[in-house]
Amino acid sequence: MRVALFTETYLPHVNGVVTHVKSLKDGLEQLGHEVLIVTADASARRHYVSDGVLHCPAHTSKRFYGYGVAMPLSTTRLKYVYQFRPDVIHVHNEFGIGLSGMMIAKVLRVALVYTLHTMYDEYIYYIAPQPLVPAATKFSHQYTKLFAKLAQEVTGPSKKCEEYFRKAGVYKPVNVIPNPVDLDMFDPGKIPEEKKNAFREKFGYQHGETVGLFVGRLGREKSVDLLLDYWKKTIRPEENIRLLVIGDGPCREELEEQAVRLGITDMVTFAGKVLHTDMPPYVGTCDFYITASTSDTDSISMLEGMAMGLPVLQIIDPLNEGQVRDGVNGYIFHDAQDMADKIRMLKTMPADRLSALRASARRSVQQSGAVNLAEYVLKVYNTALHKKRRSRLMTTPSFRVHLRKQNKGD
Repeated sequence: MRVALFTETYLPHVNGVVTHVKSLKDGLEQLGHEVLIVTADASARRHYVSDGVLHCPAHTSKRFYGYGVAMPLSTTRLKYVYQFRPDVIHVHNEFGIGLSGMMIAKVLRVALVYTLHTMYDEYIYYIAPQPLVPAATKFSHQYTKLFAKLAQEVTGPSKKCEEYFRKAGVYKPVNVIPNPVDLDMFDPGKIPEEKKNAFREKFGYQHGETVGLFVGRLGREKSVDLLLDYWKKTIRPEENIRLLVIGDGPCREELEEQAVRLGITDMVTFAGKVLHTDMPPYVGTCDFYITASTSDTDSISMLEGMAMGLPVLQIIDPLNEGQVRDGVNGYIFHDAQDMADKIRMLKTMPADRLSALRASARRSVQQSGAVNLAEYVLKVYNTALHKKRRSRLMTTPSFRVHLRKQNKGD
């Protein structure tokens, strides 16, 4: 099968969508399929293909972390995709490149699959002032509905995506396909002790200190501010419990100021942006992963923590129910005190029980590799191809004549 994956961002940028698309590409190719990545590239002056990636000229958007934004209409892009002759076009974003993928699928009469990765209601504040949020939210829902309507199949990494589709007025079935994780890269057995020690020394962590980790974009939707408030309320400095926050974003300065104001800078460290390839030692030397975000849809950073054997503490989120299971790969917490109690439970847990929990956390994502993802998605592609062929058949003149004859016979 020949598959064109349309994504607004791709390597060297790193985010959840990029990680998902890269894993899907790797998995499909390992199974013998051909893949073309179509992406915006602010450094490109013309369209060109290199190593299976169609780079599309774009301008840099300051609002979206310096990512490229491409114009949706391009006859050159259409020509390149036509020459690739895809069986399926799979759209992973909804902006210039995503819109382009949707239109090219229609022009080439190719099966279209659409994956919703982001709960856009949580991100409206990036583009709209407060008085315009209701109108922008309504427009966002209509826009999502357009993609879903034109696609033969829609997917999302969690039930939360299905709920969002329903809010947007989309009632077709949603294929829930969990996000992938690079199990080889995030393998606790591959982190040398010297790297762990170097990490501890870099941040001044002493022997016996328990370190919780959060990784992600530092925007309001990630609720890191809530974690800081909870830390201030319930964690005491003498307990030797630390929080490491990795990532950058529009709220980083505000969060750092909040930590100073709360007087918890001796317990909280902001490490800034870390390259994805450098991430495993950071994850591997922490003791647990923690998040208070309810905007994520099967967070890849959280899955990477599990792959490294970190139990996850996740704030209660009914729409993501089942991702974290008490005593299997972590624990759910409800409020500040519950969070602190769960952290202390992990800190004082007997070594044999903690070791078993860490092993169980890794096992919980053991079926989340690139090939597993590709196998799930191929089933969706085959269904989309079947629906597309059926719709083509129904629009042929001979089929319409046959249908009229049948109706007359009835």
